[in-house]
Amino acid sequence: MRRRNLVFLFLGFLILLNILAWTVVFELINSQFLEVIFFDVGQGDAIFIETPQRHQILIDGGQNSKILEKLGKTMSFWDRDIDLIILTHPESDHLAGLIEVLKKYRVENIFWTGVRRETGEYQEWLRLIKAEKSKIFIAQSGQQIILPSSGINNSIAILYPFETLEGKEFKDINNTSIVLKLIFGKNTFLFTGDIYKKIEKELIERGLDIDSDVLKVGHHGSQASSSEEFIQKVSPEIAVISVGKDNKYGHPHQEVLRVLEKYDIEVLRTDFDSDIKIISDGKEIKLKSLAL
Repeated sequence: MRRRNLVFLFLGFLILLNILAWTVVFELINSQFLEVIFFDVGQGDAIFIETPQRHQILIDGGQNSKILEKLGKTMSFWDRDIDLIILTHPESDHLAGLIEVLKKYRVENIFWTGVRRETGEYQEWLRLIKAEKSKIFIAQSGQQIILPSSGINNSIAILYPFETLEGKEFKDINNTSIVLKLIFGKNTFLFTGDIYKKIEKELIERGLDIDSDVLKVGHHGSQASSSEEFIQKVSPEIAVISVGKDNKYGHPHQEVLRVLEKYDIEVLRTDFDSDIKIISDGKEIKLKSLAL
């Protein structure tokens, strides 16, 4: 009986080694690709980016702990490190999930605006990022995050806010959202947080390069965002709307969908398509809906 148990233990060990070996091989095979996943976290934003060199970036975290389930199925089970978290703005449907992430993962760098809020979630965020001892950066237009990649331009450009917002308070913080552009070779992704048409117009008037292959549609497809002029300037091939099923706000608005259809833009929605993965080799993008 003891000998049989040892045999089973040895076989189990071999199977585990085989799984780990195939995991490594799979990662090496895919090492030339950039992956961007728009997680279905209900009515909120959570976007996971992994570079060919396995730098991991999380933009926002949704409104609850669902992000932990998503990360657990996307990252290797032994991986508990995230290179960079970007909080576009400290609204609950972007912030709350990041609080849960900070409790479970080690985070090396944090980008956010530093705007002030009088909420319990905000105070918990401040406590956790202080305890985490991450490198904290206050986002402002003109900053660039260089993501090393073999022989290809891989970077993040901060387009908005135009000036530091650190320590300031706002009645409506949606328009304080960080707007950033991810560049990977010839492919580009524009992430807009929850900005309204007012900020879209200012981005255009300042002549910033917002033309992108993929657009994260602002404010979950709200009528307050995605002006026709802005959509025309971005001219994306794909527009992704992060939105919850049967949400009480009526997102996405039919006017936004009409504009996207007018310019023949492929629309993907997390409420319909679940988790959406977009893969880039620096020359072209491919996408698929994931049932994670």
